[in-house]
Amino acid sequence: MNVLQGPLADRDSWSAIGRCPVERTMALVGTKSAMLVMREAYYGTTRFDDFAKRVGVTKAAMSARLAELVEIGLLEKRPYREPGQRSRDEYVLTEEGTDFMPVVLAMFEWGRKRGETDTRLRLTHLGCGADATVQIRCSAGHDVAPDEIGVRLRGRKT
Repeated sequence: MNVLQGPLADRDSWSAIGRCPVERTMALVGTKSAMLVMREAYYGTTRFDDFAKRVGVTKAAMSARLAELVEIGLLEKRPYREPGQRSRDEYVLTEEGTDFMPVVLAMFEWGRKRGETDTRLRLTHLGCGADATVQIRCSAGHDVAPDEIGVRLRGRKT
């Protein structure tokens, strides 16, 4: 069980509504198609038609989703032009988009362990070939189990 600490411990005296990082993340990328676009971006997809085909949504829905992900800074548009064709945009991960990767990878791992999907799929360390996992570490470098996590308020927002 996670432990709320300090003033957060009295759950009747405060509300996380509107102030919770999970709520903020869900407000920004809380749709299935947004998460699947991010998955595809990590897999190397950059072209609009490829995103639409691999995510399985209409072109109108894909246009809206890509625009949202560009607006919040997870993807950026870059122009490209194939010989004899008009200029188009491709969508590439930003630094913030790359920082979001552990969220998608954690969902991958959770779904792989509990779902009815192809359980042969594994995250792999390209450097040595071993299976990779998503882990939580404290700033001192210790692995932290889910039941060892607390939530507390820090000093003033900087």
